[in-house]
Amino acid sequence: NPVGGGISLGHPLGATGCRILATMLNEMERRDVRKGIASACIGFGMAIATIIERV
Repeated sequence: NPVGGGISLGHPLGATGCRILATMLNEMERRDVRKGIASACIGFGMAIATIIERV
């Protein structure tokens, strides 16, 4: 991960996913890329992934 991942960003209770997604969106804008993917563990062996495409 070019910006260090969720642990280096901090772990705001209940807002980790939003923080990871916002960081990804900022990096997509900064790097002028069209697609990005963010993933997060949500506990109890589950996870979620989000794919974003700028149009």
